[in-house]
Amino acid sequence: MTPTPSPTPVAKAPKANTKGRVIFASLIGTTIEFYDFYAYATASVLVFPTLFFPNATNINAILSSFAIFGVAFFARPLGSILFGHFGDKFGRKGTLVASLLTMGIATFLIGFLPAATGGFVVLAPLMLVILRFCQGLALGGEWSGAALLATENAPEGKRAIWGTFPQLGAPIGFIISNLIFVGLQLGLTPEQFQAWGWRVPFIISAVLVAVGLYIRLKLVESISFQNVVKEEKVAKLPLAVTFKYHWRPVLAGTFIMLATYVLFYLMTSFTLTYGTAPATAEAAAAAAAKAHKAFDAASFVPGLGIARTQFQWMLILGVVFFGIFTVVSGPLAEKFGRRKFLLWVSGGILVFGLAWTLMFGPGAGAAMVGLIVGFTLMGLTFGPMAAILPELFPANVRYTGSAIAYNLSSVIGAAPASFVAIALWQVGGGSTMWVGIYLAIAAVLTIVALLLTRETSNVDFENNVA
Repeated sequence: MTPTPSPTPVAKAPKANTKGRVIFASLIGTTIEFYDFYAYATASVLVFPTLFFPNATNINAILSSFAIFGVAFFARPLGSILFGHFGDKFGRKGTLVASLLTMGIATFLIGFLPAATGGFVVLAPLMLVILRFCQGLALGGEWSGAALLATENAPEGKRAIWGTFPQLGAPIGFIISNLIFVGLQLGLTPEQFQAWGWRVPFIISAVLVAVGLYIRLKLVESISFQNVVKEEKVAKLPLAVTFKYHWRPVLAGTFIMLATYVLFYLMTSFTLTYGTAPATAEAAAAAAAKAHKAFDAASFVPGLGIARTQFQWMLILGVVFFGIFTVVSGPLAEKFGRRKFLLWVSGGILVFGLAWTLMFGPGAGAAMVGLIVGFTLMGLTFGPMAAILPELFPANVRYTGSAIAYNLSSVIGAAPASFVAIALWQVGGGSTMWVGIYLAIAAVLTIVALLLTRETSNVDFENNVA
């Protein structure tokens, strides 16, 4: 009797994440990360100059606070190397959990820092620098992992649309952070806010981190990474492979992201400083006297003189447009292609920079127009980045390559933006013309990078293994 042949085993399809899990895990992670980042950015304007640099003049205290703000941007490339290595070698899931924990712990501890008085005159700012460095380290690995989580799980022809999920974390995190700060300022006296109220946004971030961890621990690896493992193409040293064979995409991605970074930090950190700075020397002198600080008339430069809480509400409204047009950008980048669409948007940023002084002229009305236009452009340029940067790299170095490009751009674009803008504002004697030109130059560099880069929407994303 002829034995019945055994049926050929059917290969199991690789496990995949559900759409809802991908959307929520990529969105909540970046929301938490950006919430933490913005909490520091807001506090660096509202509280930290007085808390950690009590003996400096007003403008020098702000500059010192922004200098520490910039520390995170120099940590971010290191974070991209560290988390990129583990993300490409061991998988996206565990790396995303680690980046979230790092950011969450650092932010939580900032809420318990002592003021720079007594024995903490030097130690308190030093601890702030260390924790800020840890924030940057975490964000250096977070963005790329969240972008890959969305795009590597996206259906064909929808990578740019799904890539907007993690990008939405930026406006959502900003809005949540600022709403909490505004609520605390309205509900507390200035003395209470200065003494302990500012700590609340940092401490309660632990709740958001717990939710994010719960969701991310339920993820499975993307099919793209499963294919890398299956084909035994996991890079032993992703960094070395990236710079040996893919340095051109790293360079291109760095400058493609440049205008986006400069625009964002001008629209948030700088405008908050400029918009709330006293419009007259008399008002500045009165504010310094109220804070029991010396007033240096020689270093005074006029701002818009808008009340701090009012300007924060204006920022929140502007960021709503950021969120809306982040969503809008996905379908447009799919329809027209990433390169062509971003060329048009970068051209808009160039024009916006040249028209900066018109947008941010005297009065809250003009400033509100400037915020709406600027944040609209921000949504349009930021949305497609989660698709175009990962598409520049093969799957086995995709985490490292996209993370390094994104975070090298933060060093040259984001880190100096607020500091340079304040310096240019001072050079202009209160005029922000040079600030706009600075943004326009960044837009030109991004346009050049896009012109030298091929269209990426048609690459084989899932099976592209070098």
